Amino acid sequence: MYLQRSRAVKRAGDNMAAMVNTQNDSRRLKDLLYEQVARIGKAACSPKRLELIELLCQGEKPVETLAREAGISMKLASAHLRELRAAHLVETERQGKNVIYRIANRAVCDFWVAIRSLAEDRLVELRMALAQIESNPKELAPHDRETLVRLAEKGDVIVIDVRPPAEYEAAHLPFARSVPLDELKSRLAEFPAGKTVVAYCRGPYCLMARDAVELLRKKGFDAMRLPEGVAEWGIAPVRQDG
Repeated sequence: MYLQRSRAVKRAGDNMAAMVNTQNDSRRLKDLLYEQVARIGKAACSPKRLELIELLCQGEKPVETLAREAGISMKLASAHLRELRAAHLVETERQGKNVIYRIANRAVCDFWVAIRSLAEDRLVELRMALAQIESNPKELAPHDRETLVRLAEKGDVIVIDVRPPAEYEAAHLPFARSVPLDELKSRLAEFPAGKTVVAYCRGPYCLMARDAVELLRKKGFDAMRLPEGVAEWGIAPVRQDG
């Protein structure tokens, strides 16, 4: 009788130990899963890394260009890009003496748009800062994307991409024409009289379209700012495998 009770106690103890081990294994697995997902958040926790992601959503660029456009040194840009590459958010390719960076895939651009939209929804300080950009140029509120494309196709509005030519060549909105900001003043004669001009650039945090609208209005054009770019439209340039 005593022996039977001892065996029963031992079996219960073994079962309990197995349950504890199973629970520990499950906990370790969950911790590992969250730890891996957190790598993305860690890689994107820097304001400059977010800006680099936005820049690369416009097209592939060498580190020299990224550093200049982000307003940081090449050494710092390289350090940030290493972190983004370690999280598999960007890829590299050597072209001669240059190392070219590009977005790993379109999901990275979707991530940038989503996290930016979440921040705009939750952070009043961000909305106040955005108001400084949006308070002057008239937004393209009356038209949805399908309407804008239809009007541009018919020639009822002129959509201009004021980003650098290389970004336009990488990807651009339907029926948009490339008119880089630094060429705009000398190309005003290209716009038909009486037509509304819609300017866009890299997205809502980019100021090139705002400056373009300001210039166009001073010259008497009906101009509007589209606060979206190729990332928001889901057409950011990514290399297709194969």
